[in-house]
Amino acid sequence: MTLRTDLAIIADAVPEGRRVLDVGCGDGTLLSALRRNRNVDARGLELDAAKVTAAIAAGESVVQGDANHDLDAYPDDAFDFAILSQTLQTTERPDLVIEQLLRIAPRAFVSFPNFAHWRVRWSLMRNGRMPVTRLIPVAWYETPNIHHLTISDFRHLMVERNIRVENAWFLSGGRLISDSAANWRAEHAIYQIARS
Repeated sequence: MTLRTDLAIIADAVPEGRRVLDVGCGDGTLLSALRRNRNVDARGLELDAAKVTAAIAAGESVVQGDANHDLDAYPDDAFDFAILSQTLQTTERPDLVIEQLLRIAPRAFVSFPNFAHWRVRWSLMRNGRMPVTRLIPVAWYETPNIHHLTISDFRHLMVERNIRVENAWFLSGGRLISDSAANWRAEHAIYQIARS
């Protein structure tokens, strides 16, 4: 099974034999890859009942839960890594979810679509309407996104909250690009963060 590019980057960055919680794990595709290829004790939390069922049917350890309200049920340092991929922008309070991730694990991977990408800017400027793109393929009223963030917004939050950025990857067209002008050029960002 081929992983989405951002998930493949995360899977390659997780060291062997670690304990991982994937928040918003979907059908458990990343969990499966981590277990199989990295000998990781991989657990998942997912809101969508159908996706939870699919993950469990595939043999993954997943519980139904909401990142906005259920992360506080996990004890401090229960995992080595927490993962939040393409979910941050759908949470009620992204800053508090990040704090919870770094409470239950000393390190986390966070990925999100960059709403400052030049195509989004161009579409807003040209049409004056929220764009529909390859990464955000639905109208503004159908999207689960409630916090449209940019790479610059995320970087500012990391500094403001004294959270250490250990690594970052930027994608455009599904390919890695440099961090040069990433806020303008990248469609998607992946960060590895840690407690300071």
